[in-house]
Amino acid sequence: MTFIAENIGIILAMMGTGVFAGILAGLLGVGGGIVIVPVLFFLFQALGISANTAMVVATATSLATIVPTSVSSILAHNKKGNVDFALLKYWAPFILLGVLIGSYLVTQVEGKWLTLLFGVIATLSAINMLVGKKSAISETLPSKGGQGIMATCIGFFSSMVGIGGGTLTVPTLTFCNYPAHRAVGTAAAVGLIISLPAALTMLLLGQRPSDAPYATFGLVNLLGFVCIVPLTVLFAPIGASIANRLNATMLKKVFAVVLIITGLRMLAQSLI
Repeated sequence: MTFIAENIGIILAMMGTGVFAGILAGLLGVGGGIVIVPVLFFLFQALGISANTAMVVATATSLATIVPTSVSSILAHNKKGNVDFALLKYWAPFILLGVLIGSYLVTQVEGKWLTLLFGVIATLSAINMLVGKKSAISETLPSKGGQGIMATCIGFFSSMVGIGGGTLTVPTLTFCNYPAHRAVGTAAAVGLIISLPAALTMLLLGQRPSDAPYATFGLVNLLGFVCIVPLTVLFAPIGASIANRLNATMLKKVFAVVLIITGLRMLAQSLI
């Protein structure tokens, strides 16, 4: 009881992050990482933690939370036949290569560079949401070599900023005239390939910052993991249910505007 009383503020904030991420994931179809990273980034700073530490711990913790949520997502999409295992079989080694490079760099670089990169990716992702449906750039996926480069980049950049497979994988596949429902289902599996090795690398190889929040091991905040994951899983179906009764397209555009503001704020903070 003493522990809970002393840490009630951060516990409630973490739980709120889980609720918020879960509802948005179900409501808008966005990955939890694109929500969890900026929320934890600003939350940790509000607790007096430096911006550099806040960003690396937020990134690592976000990736850890994606592991269990991506498993449940894969199972749901696989029941509908929307996971392209043939594509995953070829992409997996390249994704893993990108993840190992990216997650190792997270343990070595200053948090301001991760903040800058997240700000860029968040802003571009938000613009992609605002633009809406677009014509494919290519009629088919590129050659095997081109796909290898794509998969490596997805693994690298996703692990660097703490996001799962959806934010980069879905637009990449749909730009190549890949069926949207298959892109979403396959991206869920990509999220697991990204998050599991990345989170383990940051947990085992990351050196705990001196001003890290309580219960941080390596770079992963286990208190955040425990508070966020159950609520994200619980509230994602509620978000999906709400989406059936509201104008999800308009809500997605509103979220995109908020995400642009968040991305630009993180960009500004990293450049000051």
